[in-house]
Amino acid sequence: MERELEREKVVLLEHDCPLDVPTCHALEAAGYGLQHVLTDNEAEIAEACRDASAVLTFMTSVRETVIARMERCKIIVRLGVGYDSVDFAFARTRGIPVSNIPDYCMGEVADEALAMALSLFRCLPFLDRFLRSGGWKPELPYPIRSANETTFGIIGLGRIGRTTLAHAKGFPFRFVAHDPYLDPQIVTDLGAEPLSLEEILKQSDILSLHTPLTPETYHLLNADRLRLMKPTAILVNTARGKVVDTIALAEALREGRLGAAGIDVFEEEPPPADHPLLSAPNVLVAPHWAWHSSDSKERLHKMGGEEALRGLRNEPLRSCVN
Repeated sequence: MERELEREKVVLLEHDCPLDVPTCHALEAAGYGLQHVLTDNEAEIAEACRDASAVLTFMTSVRETVIARMERCKIIVRLGVGYDSVDFAFARTRGIPVSNIPDYCMGEVADEALAMALSLFRCLPFLDRFLRSGGWKPELPYPIRSANETTFGIIGLGRIGRTTLAHAKGFPFRFVAHDPYLDPQIVTDLGAEPLSLEEILKQSDILSLHTPLTPETYHLLNADRLRLMKPTAILVNTARGKVVDTIALAEALREGRLGAAGIDVFEEEPPPADHPLLSAPNVLVAPHWAWHSSDSKERLHKMGGEEALRGLRNEPLRSCVN
């Protein structure tokens, strides 16, 4: 009797992921053995991934030390839009493609960015707290403008930035955008006025960030650039925490150099309880939850499993980032 061939192993790095998800079903149905790794210990992760043919990760980082020990990996799939938690440049030197899932939650993130922007635009968090504390006729921390006198700016017109722009078009804002990788005519065709980074910071009453985290975008909004913004402006970040210098942002809010901020992402996640941004005035915060809906996680795992199978079968990938 011939010995049964050993099944190729797929490692899933995900603390909160139940085994009963489309990713697991698809991979197991295709004949792959699935190992669910529940640890942040890098040595244990590296050992688990050493003989894996594919690695899928949600929040767990996959760094050079882990990738260097991979002996047979055909693909690393980052279950999400951002892929800065995977050392994709080093993976490229090892011939390992890295894929993300860039479009599983476009509508969800766009909706949260717009919801945060509109809530702050109308001072709703402040008004809610004011009324609950026994007040009635408030003195606003920053003026409420009419929408048709408001400039809505977007930095980054990728999938989510474009979706945010499309969803915001129901309001009579003036739309401006900055994306150094797009032809200005494309920005115009999308319905926004193309501006330089300096000008969009100076002109925006609401500014929504939708750029990936790269060496070029790390602290894109630093202390000096925050000083270019209007003292009544509203900043919304549903992209990546490190795109903004959050210490400088907290200082700008405390000193009245910025009107308000809606923050879904932090430089360190979860942020420490004493992070100055959490106690700064006029801040609306969320725990990196813009991606979430009752459908989005199922879409994420379904699309992630399908991409992993393409990599395992040496088929063309849908979203290779390296």
